[in-house]
Amino acid sequence: MHRLLRGLINFKTELAPTMRPLFKDLSQGQEPELLLISCSDSRVVPHLLTSEEPGDVFVVRTVGNIIAPAGQSGFSVGDVSEASAIEYGVEVLGIRDIAVCGHSNCGAMKAVLDGRQKLAALAPNLVAWLEHGEASQTRLKLSDFIDPKLPEVDRLSQANVLQQLDHVASYAPVAKRKGEIRLHALWFDIAKTMVSLYEADRGRFVALDEQEIGRLLSAR
Repeated sequence: MHRLLRGLINFKTELAPTMRPLFKDLSQGQEPELLLISCSDSRVVPHLLTSEEPGDVFVVRTVGNIIAPAGQSGFSVGDVSEASAIEYGVEVLGIRDIAVCGHSNCGAMKAVLDGRQKLAALAPNLVAWLEHGEASQTRLKLSDFIDPKLPEVDRLSQANVLQQLDHVASYAPVAKRKGEIRLHALWFDIAKTMVSLYEADRGRFVALDEQEIGRLLSAR
């Protein structure tokens, strides 16, 4: 609690005075350009990774950056919270870029590898949620482009990002805008403080250093 209170005091005295004009504008509404789905892991800070200001990114955080897929009816087969965020972001806010960001040493992916049932008595809701990450194990077997030198949990994490993008694409607001909505797969290596992007034309995750970002920008 002490850390929370100190942080709130620091915001009030140090940050709020400089950011007040920005928040005054934002008080009238938001126009984010990106919907970013990331893990709830405390080591992953979406706005820090993207260097964005308040109002720029519509963020959804879930355990394992997992999004339950939509069924044939168009409704989520899991918690409707994530589905609601996708609908609101696309239909109401008009967002056309959606990214899923996974990360190294992901606890959710470790649990999938170890077998969800080991958590059954301790965390039954978590066990049920991680069911939506099981398909990522099959996805990994079909993804020979993922670096075999990575630890198994990190390879599964990268496959999971791609699988969750497929889940995102199963929702009607996204599916009916196929070709208009741009889907992006990101992966954050915590130890290296490096973000990689899956580039379909190169068939692999590519580290986003200055040279690669420059190449991507010049190609647009």
